[in-house]
Amino acid sequence: MDRIVKICLALIILLVAGLTGTTTYSVYTESAYRNSITGTSVYSCTITTDAPLYNVTLFIPVPADRTGNSPAVSAFSAHLVNGVPDNWETTLYDTGKATLIKVTVPAILPPYGTTKDHPYTIALSSESRQHSAIETRDPAGSGAIYRPVQGLTGYACTQVPSGSGSRCSSYTTSLFADYRTAADTTVTITSSVSGKNTWTIFGPQSNEYRSTVSTTLKGENHGWTVMKGDLSAGIGSYDIPASGASSAGTVKGP
Repeated sequence: MDRIVKICLALIILLVAGLTGTTTYSVYTESAYRNSITGTSVYSCTITTDAPLYNVTLFIPVPADRTGNSPAVSAFSAHLVNGVPDNWETTLYDTGKATLIKVTVPAILPPYGTTKDHPYTIALSSESRQHSAIETRDPAGSGAIYRPVQGLTGYACTQVPSGSGSRCSSYTTSLFADYRTAADTTVTITSSVSGKNTWTIFGPQSNEYRSTVSTTLKGENHGWTVMKGDLSAGIGSYDIPASGASSAGTVKGP
C-alpha cells in the first residue's frame, strides 16, 4: 500500500510540475510577444513624366481598410507625407468604397535635362510604427490596401517565400487623371504599400504583406483609368502565443 501511495504522490508531483512548466512557458512566450511586437507600415507613390503637365487634377488611391483608415491616410491628414511639392494642394476623399488623395496643381514642370529615358520623378513616402500587429494575412478583406479591389485573382507565388501559406493575387483599382500635355508624353503613376510585423521569442520572427498598383498614360488624360495591382500576403510566420495565461501552445494570427 505504501508503495502505491508513493507512486501516486510521485505522479501528482510530476503532473503539477508539468502544468506549472507549461503555464510558465505560456506566460513567458505571450509576454515576450506582447512586449516586442512592432507593426511597420511603409507607403510610397511615384509620379513620373517626360514632359510638362498643365491644369493637373489627380485622384490617386491611398491604401486603407474598409472603414477608410490606415497609417498612410493618417500621414496625409497630418501632412507628414514626405516629398509633397510645396505648390501642391492635397485633399483626402473617402467615397465609401475607396480612399483617394486629390492633387491639384497648375503645372508639373520637369527640370532641364528631362528626357524619355530619364523622366522627371516626384516621390512621396511615409513610414509608421505601432506596438500592435498589422493585418498581413488578409489585407484585401480587413487590412490596408488600394480600394476598390476589383477582379481579385490568385496565382502561384514565385517572388515571395512559401511555407506558411503565402498567397499572391492580381487585381485592379481606379485612378482619375486630368491634365493637358503633348501627345507623346508618357506619365507613369505607381504606388506601393507594405505592412510587416516583427517580434522576438527565443529569436526574431515576422510576417508581412506587400501590394503595388500602377498605370502608364500616353498624351493628355481627362478621366478615370485602370491601375493594375499585385498583392502578396501571408508571408512569414503566423505561430504566435495564445492570449491568456492559462492558454498553452500557439494559435494562428494575427
